[in-house]
Amino acid sequence: MAKYEFIDSYVPDDSTPVSIVDRCRWLEVSKSGFYNWRSRPQSATSKRRDALAQHIRVFFDAAHGTYGYRRIHVDLREAGIECSPEFVRSIMREHDLAPCQPRPFRTTTESGDDAGVPDLLERDFAADRPGIKFVGDITYIHTWQGFVYLATVIDCFSRKVVGWSIADHMRTELVATALRNAAATTQIEPGAILHSDRGSVYTSRAYRASVAALGMRSSMGRTGQCWDNSMAESFFAALKNECVYRTVYATKSQARHDVVRHIEGFYNPRRRHSAHGYRAPNDVHYSYRQHLDAA
Repeated sequence: MAKYEFIDSYVPDDSTPVSIVDRCRWLEVSKSGFYNWRSRPQSATSKRRDALAQHIRVFFDAAHGTYGYRRIHVDLREAGIECSPEFVRSIMREHDLAPCQPRPFRTTTESGDDAGVPDLLERDFAADRPGIKFVGDITYIHTWQGFVYLATVIDCFSRKVVGWSIADHMRTELVATALRNAAATTQIEPGAILHSDRGSVYTSRAYRASVAALGMRSSMGRTGQCWDNSMAESFFAALKNECVYRTVYATKSQARHDVVRHIEGFYNPRRRHSAHGYRAPNDVHYSYRQHLDAA
């Protein structure tokens, strides 16, 4: 059957057309057998597989080619389409639907004076509600006009990016703006922890004053230990893999637009996280508030 499918799907070059007779001869099958195969009605299993492949393609494209079979399976299940994860995996392999792969992590921030700030998280990013633990970090994005820098603030409970800022510099104002945006869009409980690395912008007096003004406590990982802020690093790895590394930005404006679109149009409202049962950050974040309101 595979040989018949190849013969049927072959698109010859206009300059050197190859007849069906020649194709059958080269693959050592009979012409009558090929025509008999092509005249058969499509089986129910084949029809279901083709229909499922179309649904998978829709969800794969909607996720910008970033989803593997597990997340696609959840999309199908929520759409009322029943099938096994392995069935989805086999169809994705058959149609060459492979998600983009991550690249090695590179450090961005420059270490500053730790100012005696302790590590209050010690790699424990778990939170039982929104607004009590946050992580912040910075990454760079290359454009033909030079670098732009992205600072984010992420709520540990839902992994939602609650605050962000993009600029063509990596001064304290970059991270301070991200923090102000977070405070404007989400509830921050008194005494909430804001964790970061020991980059110079995070150890600056101005930034620490901004943290204290919001009633938050500063926390910092050890110098050179990226795992101490792994939740923030994980977000940037996903952002680079699923968005930035797949595009060449001619201008800083183009990079900003694309990154904002990814955060607000895909990551927060739609990107599924295995740690949350393949639910999106917005779903986790707002469902908690809705539960409290209902109670």
